[in-house]
Amino acid sequence: MRNVPNKALLRFSAACAVFFGALLMLLGIAGAAEPIVVDVAVKGNSAITSDYILGVVETKAGKPLNRDTLQKDIEAIYNQGFFSFVDVELSASPGGVAVTYSVRENPIVEEITFSGNTVYKSDVLMKEVLTQVGAVFNRVFFRNDLDRVQDKYHKDGYVMARVADVKMDGGRINVQIVEPRIGDVIVQGNKRTKTKVIRREIKFKRGDLFNITKFRHQLARLQGLGYFEDVNVGFDTPDGDDGVIDVILTVKEKKTANIGINVGYGTESGISGGLTFSETNLGGLGHTFDIGFDEGDEARYWATYANPYMDRHTYAWRVGVVYQHYIDQYYYHDEVKQFEYDEKGMLFYAGLGKRFGKDEEWSWFFTLSHRNVDYSNKHNEIQDAYDDLFMWGGVNFYGDFTVTLDKRDPYLPYSKGFVWDTNIEQAVEVLGGEYSYLKYWTQARYYLPLNSILEDVIYNEGGMWNEDNPVILAARARIGSSTETELPAFARYVLGGMNTLRGYHSRTFEGSNVLLGNVELRVPVQKSFELVGFYDIGNAANEMDWGDFHDNYGVGLRVKTPMGQVRLDYATGGDEGRTYFGFGQMF
Repeated sequence: MRNVPNKALLRFSAACAVFFGALLMLLGIAGAAEPIVVDVAVKGNSAITSDYILGVVETKAGKPLNRDTLQKDIEAIYNQGFFSFVDVELSASPGGVAVTYSVRENPIVEEITFSGNTVYKSDVLMKEVLTQVGAVFNRVFFRNDLDRVQDKYHKDGYVMARVADVKMDGGRINVQIVEPRIGDVIVQGNKRTKTKVIRREIKFKRGDLFNITKFRHQLARLQGLGYFEDVNVGFDTPDGDDGVIDVILTVKEKKTANIGINVGYGTESGISGGLTFSETNLGGLGHTFDIGFDEGDEARYWATYANPYMDRHTYAWRVGVVYQHYIDQYYYHDEVKQFEYDEKGMLFYAGLGKRFGKDEEWSWFFTLSHRNVDYSNKHNEIQDAYDDLFMWGGVNFYGDFTVTLDKRDPYLPYSKGFVWDTNIEQAVEVLGGEYSYLKYWTQARYYLPLNSILEDVIYNEGGMWNEDNPVILAARARIGSSTETELPAFARYVLGGMNTLRGYHSRTFEGSNVLLGNVELRVPVQKSFELVGFYDIGNAANEMDWGDFHDNYGVGLRVKTPMGQVRLDYATGGDEGRTYFGFGQMF
């Protein structure tokens, strides 16, 4: 045991010597025959009853005396844990020999204290201790108490914390705990990626307590950057100080430039596709560069350059340009298709953001955008078609400011918790802008693992879902409005399509007000496959009718691939079913 006094073992050989001497004396009196035990007793005990002590001995009255059995008896009494010394005395008695076990009880427990503990207060650790003040100290019971204390640390991720020593002064017990802290975080093996880029993903700093749960997920974020083929971890104790550990990260880099093929499908837009070139670690700084195009009825060409990393000390930023050319788009009014049209647009934007708050759960991002939109080629009009689209072409200069509170658990490989976003967009008539308006929206997303609920009612055949890949109930709600009764067409809230209200054409519903709700049940069926059932409801209009909402339901499939998660959804809504193909979760 961890330095709990063990005086009985120090006296064991002396007890054996006494035993052998007594045995030789008896054998000299009785000849070669083994003497018969006529009495078995205990002396020296006061708090522990003799019956309890003798309950573990094998030597019994009426049986022959056996040396090996006496040795086992001494060990068995000592292993009861209540005694610091155990001996045996043999004395001649009419008809045989009397056996008396001599014991010395441990002191009465007067006080139990802890030292070196900072993660938990002493009263919290005492809840793991069953040894009571006022009872005889039991070495075996207390060892189990210490195991429970150590297990509490380990279950909460402090796997290197341990009980280092136990000191006793009479009945006063002090448990000394070592909670190892971080010394240095050493990075090696990186030739291209800057050390600061790697180091900023490992949030530990000198003096922090080492927690394996936090470290495991910080390591997962580092590996998830996509910069490395492998990341190995080692630990060292500098200068033999077991209260400090150095973390050694050895990385093996890989190529971070990729050429990708984009494929998309929508019932209304048909098949589209294109190429992208992306670099996710430009200059070894963690900067991203992306350029590409999509061809089809909804053609897009874009280029972006960004630093996506942000914390309370580091600003994230992005700049980009997007050119789009949509042909044969449908324009709806009151859910009725009015005509088809073509649209061209050019967008330039630049943004800056940062995290804030004690745990960096809050962040903000501000973006300035310059958009020029042209609508043309109106065709396939219905009789008396309604047109409030073509009048809104032109230049829009606006800024939008988003504040986000992210309360998801950062140490899990899946989303759990909620995210709240609030956005304000202000358009101004400067730098060529032709419009002035203010629009604002807020959105909440919530993710709830259901494993603990489902395991009691549904058989989880083959372990389809587990701790690291649970069934998730995901929900999103968004509400938005504007200071203007009618917004420019390119600034309106729009619903319909694969990312808002599935089952309807893009822009089926639009206006200066919006209300949207999405619910998904995401059920893993294999490590790389996930089935999804979903329900969407919402509306967008200039004057919101709170009793008039449009909904749809459907099923989907998610497949994890080296290019990311592939999404396939089929939704029924409006007058026909629609199929969507894309990448990533909808929210």
